[in-house]
Amino acid sequence: MRNATRRVRLLPAMKMLAIGLAIGTAVGGCSATAQAETVLRIGTVLAPGDPMGQGLEKFKKDVEAATGGEVVIDVFHNSQLGDTTEMLDQARAGANVGTVTDVARLSSFVPSLAIMSAPFLFDTYDQADKFALSKDYLGWGDELAEKAGLVMLASNWYQGARHALTQVPVSGPTDLNGLKMRTIGAPVWIETIRAMGAEPTPMAWGEVYSALQLGTLDAAEAQPTAIWGAKLYEVIKHVTKTGHIQLVTALVVGAETWNQISPEHQKIVRDLAVENGRYASGLTIELGEKAMKDVAAAGITVSEVDLAPFKTAVEPVYAMLKLEKEKAIVDGILGR
Repeated sequence: MRNATRRVRLLPAMKMLAIGLAIGTAVGGCSATAQAETVLRIGTVLAPGDPMGQGLEKFKKDVEAATGGEVVIDVFHNSQLGDTTEMLDQARAGANVGTVTDVARLSSFVPSLAIMSAPFLFDTYDQADKFALSKDYLGWGDELAEKAGLVMLASNWYQGARHALTQVPVSGPTDLNGLKMRTIGAPVWIETIRAMGAEPTPMAWGEVYSALQLGTLDAAEAQPTAIWGAKLYEVIKHVTKTGHIQLVTALVVGAETWNQISPEHQKIVRDLAVENGRYASGLTIELGEKAMKDVAAAGITVSEVDLAPFKTAVEPVYAMLKLEKEKAIVDGILGR
């Protein structure tokens, strides 16, 4: 587990070198993969032992086996290629870079995609998986490729329910009033956290530990495996199981690199992306339960709360962000 929990903090120069290498190798590749039709470089901000990291490593093996080595996947963990926003920017600029990203980050190009991260939308992973393969959702994915040059291979990579991480006990939204809480910098996340009472503070994931340690942040919100993998239990005192957003993420690559792959191999890669999304999601559920037990054993107070006040508080977010139509689509697909 040492590798699973070790945090790699790249110095700025080293980080820029890693990013530069990713961009530089997008055209020529390297001798080790010279015979491959295409090399896809996939980065993540999470540790290798995180379910997403394990899923990507299995995805790599499966793709290379199924394509006879003609499509090669190189995986980079621990923000080696930058944070998620940087990797998406690189992909859009034509670099051979992909990542696992919260879908709401893509809503600036296709606003309807924000629904995937709407508060208290999905009750189970199976619901999210079903919606991610629906005709409506896949249509938004096609629109994303056209408008932003980003291709979603699969959007069923589940990272878990997001919970509130604080230094003080939380029993309801009023206990979050005025707390600077780190969140993802997409409108649906920001407005959800604000509606819950906290002051949303977007920040790169790799900076969260030190910001909590130094008091720059009062709070954060994260899924169980990330709380454990990033050792955030060392710098917080309470985890309140709000589950306000189910973090369902997408495996995304740049269209420029994707279009270099033959249609036959594209289908193989897409099918395996969905299959390994389910594999990684199963690990998320399994390891998430263990992670919460480990966090509690480390001395953190883990609390269940009445979710009704939180659900009431975030209801206006749908109208504020004009997501009522999308919510109706989700409800229709899920038969509720």
